[in-house]
Order: sequence, then structure tokens, then C-alpha cells
Amino acid sequence: MSLKLGVIGTGAIGRDHIRRCSQTLLNSQVVAVTDINLEQAAKVVADLQIGAEVYPDGHALINSAHVEALLVTSWGPSHEEFVLAAIAAGKPVFCEKPLAVTADGCRKIVEAEVAHGKRLVQVGFMRPYDEGYRALKAVIDSGQIGEPLMLHCAHRNPSVGENYKTDMAITDTLIHELDVLRWLLADDYVSVQVVFPRKSSKALAHLRDPQIVLLETAKGTRIDVEVFVNCQYGYDIQCEVVGETGIARLPEPSQVQMRSGAKLSNAILMDWKDRFIAAYDVELQAFIDGVRAGQVSGPSAWDGFAAAVAADACIEAQNSGQIVKVGLPDRPAFYR
Repeated sequence: MSLKLGVIGTGAIGRDHIRRCSQTLLNSQVVAVTDINLEQAAKVVADLQIGAEVYPDGHALINSAHVEALLVTSWGPSHEEFVLAAIAAGKPVFCEKPLAVTADGCRKIVEAEVAHGKRLVQVGFMRPYDEGYRALKAVIDSGQIGEPLMLHCAHRNPSVGENYKTDMAITDTLIHELDVLRWLLADDYVSVQVVFPRKSSKALAHLRDPQIVLLETAKGTRIDVEVFVNCQYGYDIQCEVVGETGIARLPEPSQVQMRSGAKLSNAILMDWKDRFIAAYDVELQAFIDGVRAGQVSGPSAWDGFAAAVAADACIEAQNSGQIVKVGLPDRPAFYR
């Protein structure tokens, strides 16, 4: 039997997840959708020819007897409300990042899930499902390079729009590193500092770009992440792990190497959706399979909370220029 899914939010990522669950993945069926723009929701249903019912709002969809599990892909500030409602209804829910727009909102979701007594929430951090990151973690966990001492990372975009602000380099961009590096190292952050190099002439007047985020973990590993969102040349994700006895690097995306015009070259992707398209497939299939097996796994509400706490510290560090402590409480036994 296919898992009957309801989708709240039919914008770009919501539409793509509906297509994915309807046309690419196994054992799932989108039976219900809703959006703040109901006409848009109806158009997505018609365009993708999925025959789903359009519900008047998210709560009506969550409480429908026809919906077994939920995808929350709506506007970020609405995530907390809908995830809490899904937990109250006892329904598994996949929530795109952010889990909530504040750490306090994430904490409320954690508390609600713990009180429920069973994991229902998977957060849409897709990088742990990327084959390159999985290969890198396998090397780290195997001990082939010894204990990790340092990580050198970069998150580069060719450009961003006028609505992109300096703090969004943390909340929209670095948030993926904040999650995946904790997962790679099985470690938590204890402090953060943000420094600003010379500003790029390509950055808009209101935006400080690039920036470098310096993180320290509980085990003493030091991490630097360059965030450069006007690099012009492409969408480029880098991660190098320096261990006691060796170095491991995140593999480059598979591209055809060219010999042409007296040049040896490899193409660089320009769009993040192309870089992680396979990871999106894998993470949602994992959610579907987990729900059908009776146990949601993947990035948890606690992981969403931990990323939010670290992000808040990073924004404080942006504004103060100081080293800021990351005040993450002890992980509940529920999530161990």
C-alpha cells in the first residue's frame, strides 16, 4: 500500500517534492495539498495530474482521515505551527528547513515530540543523504585519517537576489553546514566567531560578503567555513577534513572532463538544485520507507534545534565580532 501524503505549501520546493513523490519515488501517493494561494495549489494538482484534493488550510489537511503523513514545505514562519499540529495528531511529518524560525520554536517541537513518546519528525537537511558526504563520513568513521583536527569548508553561490541580507548567510546558507558537520563529526559546537574579509565589489550595498565562520566543537576540532554568495563562477561546496594521519576531501560532483580549445576543464554547476537533486530523492524515500516501517529516522527535531541554537550564536557573533558560546543543552535520552 502506498503511503498517503498531504503537502502543505506548493511553491517551488513543495511542487518539486509533490512531483518527486508522485513520479519518482516508490510507495507514496500525494492525496492532499494546500497553500496560502489555493489557486496555485489547484494548478499544481492539475499540472502534475495527481488527482489530489485541495484543502482550505493546513489544519484541515493535517486532520483529514485520508492523510497518513505530511510534508511541510510552506513559508518558514508557518513550520512550527504545522509541525506541532502534526505531532498533536500523531502523524509523521517531514519538514523542510527551518524546523522553526527561532531556537525556542524548535525547542517547543522537541518537547512536544518527547511528550508524544515516539519520533514523528524528520527535518529536510538533505546533505547527509548526498553520496559524497556519505563517502566522506565513511572515511572519518573508519579511522583511516585518524581523529579529525580541522575542517576547511566553503559554501559559494554565484549570486543572490536583492532580498538576501547578511544574516541570511547564516540562516539560509550556512545552516546546511551547521547540520551536516555535526553529523560528519558526531560532535557539537561550543563556540563561534564570524569575521568579514574585504567586501566583494559584486555584493549589494546592504550585504557583507564574503564572511568566514569559525567554529569549535566539544572535542576541540576547529572548523572554518567560507560563505561567499556572490562568487560569480558557480555553485561550489567544499569540505576538507584534516585528520591526525591523513586528509579527506568531499568528492566533486560527477562531471565530464573536457579537452577542447587547448584547455583541460571540468564544468562547475550553477544551481544548488542540480548539485543535490539526488540527495532530495534519497531523503524523501527514506522518510516514506521509515513511516511505512513504523520508525522515522534521518535528521531529527533535535538536529533542527541544535542547528538553530548554533545559527543564533553565529548571528550574535556577526553583530558583535566576538567569540560567542553555543549554549546547547544536553541531548535528551529520547534522541540518543
